[in-house]
Order: sequence, then C-alpha cells, then structure tokens
Amino acid sequence: MARLPYIYRGFIAPVFTPFNYRNSTLNLSIIPKYAKYLVENGVNGVLVNGTTGEGVSMSVSERKQVAEAWANAVKITKQHLMIQVGGAPFPDVVELAKHAEGLKVDSILCLPELYFKPTDTKNLMNYLKNVGEAAPNTPLLYYHIPMLTNVNIHMGEFLNLIGDAIPSFVGIKFTSTNLEEGAQAVRANSNQFVVFLGTNLLISAGYSVGIDSFIPTSINMFPGDAIKISDASKQGDGLKATELQEKLSQAVIAISRHGNWVTTMKAAMALLNTIDLGPVRLPNEPISPKSIEIMKKELKSLGFHLNENTN
Repeated sequence: MARLPYIYRGFIAPVFTPFNYRNSTLNLSIIPKYAKYLVENGVNGVLVNGTTGEGVSMSVSERKQVAEAWANAVKITKQHLMIQVGGAPFPDVVELAKHAEGLKVDSILCLPELYFKPTDTKNLMNYLKNVGEAAPNTPLLYYHIPMLTNVNIHMGEFLNLIGDAIPSFVGIKFTSTNLEEGAQAVRANSNQFVVFLGTNLLISAGYSVGIDSFIPTSINMFPGDAIKISDASKQGDGLKATELQEKLSQAVIAISRHGNWVTTMKAAMALLNTIDLGPVRLPNEPISPKSIEIMKKELKSLGFHLNENTN
C-alpha cells in the first residue's frame, strides 16, 4: 500500500477544551466562535484533545463529542483538523482512531502508551502500526513530548527506521528543546516526514534547522506574533525573527512562571481574549488570584492589551 499523502504545513493551534465553570462539563457551544477567531487571525489548522486540550483528562465519550463539535465547526472555517487519540487504554485509542476516521478528519496524532511505555523503536512502531490499521485512510502522526511521557526514543533514528512500515504514517509533533534531534528528524529519510515543532520559545530557531511547521499553545493567545515570526523567517530576516521571538518568549515566560502549563495558558487566554473557555479540569487546578494579578501586570508591561473584563 502506498504512503498516504500529507500536504498541510504551517501553524496548527492546539486548542483548549471549553468547560463549564459550575461542574467542569463540556461547553461545546463556544467551539464555532473559537474556530472563527482562529481562522480570522490566520490560523488554518487545529489540534483537538492534545495536551493543551486536556485530552487525557476526558472520557472517551467526551473526547468524541469534542472531536465531533470541531468537525462541524471546520466545515465552515475549512481548517485542517488534527485529532489526538492517544493517552488512553489501547482499546480506547483504537476506538478513538476509528471515530476520527469516521469524521473524515484531516489527520490523527497519537501519544505513546503512557504506562507500559515503549522502550525502543520496534515497540513504538508496533504500537503505531496498530493505531494506523484502525484508521488506514487518515494520515497518522506520532506525538513526541518526552518531558511528560518519559518516552525518550530518538526521533531522528525513529524516522529513519520507520520507512514505509506504516502506510498512513506521515510525521511527528516534536515537543522538545533538543533542536539537534529535531533537525535530524527533519532530514530523516530524505525529508520524507513532516515535523511540527511544539515548543513556543523556539519558533525562529526551528526555522534555522529546517522546521517549517509548528503547534505552539501560544498561538491561541498571540496568533499575530507567532505568524510574524514565521513571515520574517521565510523572508530571511533572521534579526527581525529573533526580535519577534524574544517578545513572544517574554510573554510565554510571564504566563508559565505561575504553575502548570495548561493551567497558566488557559488563564492567559481568558485575560487576552473575549472567548471564555472556562476552567481547567482535575487533576489540573486553577492558579491563585494573586498570580492572575501578577500575570496581568506583566502582560500589560510587555505591551499586550487585556480584554475589557479583566480590568
């Protein structure tokens, strides 16, 4: 079987999952507005049920509902729709992959097994092969985020060895600061696979090693800033790209210093945007009012405008 084609390159937003404040149930009604906001700000792809979306904190039923809501939303916005299906017992991963293919999504992203972790390339390939067989007509990507999964298989070596073993396999989301490894992943098998960098502080640096596609959480709050970094990099203006990256990095650091990544980023989304995506879900916990006030002050000092409801 020939390898499935994969043509999307550029930015994808790893979207937050909207929850209701009262009981942390899903608030799906806001998703069409969220999708419209992103596409109007130049973001033509979305990743659903990833880390930012707290996918591993939801039931299979909830993850399906969120995927369905986004599948309906992108019928209007025409965004690339990527669904993350991993981080669950393997039968559920298979079920979620089949469900995603049934929705005719554009691509599937998959975490490794999180308890019985793969220890080498063969283990990981076998796992992904079975996921691919559940959704053979949908491009499949592997989600490499070793700081959370503790799966440290080298992505350059992995992509060189995988070859055509999985017909639906097209690339990876690479959430790591190891750009030497990222560069090897880009060059693997004669640049055969797409590599999406998931590290917010290294967009401009990613371009310097050949990475041209990104899935940074910060694009939810700062879409214009992230896209300007990309534009400057493409135009060969490294100095401008570095300056723009520094501004974005300062904002990301000001936000993330207050605790858990997802918790702080979702709090910042509420400060910087009128789309109310609600609270985080356990085991994540909200940051303190004091931290919110410090975050607001620092973001204002960096020149970012807060929405009118944040004072």
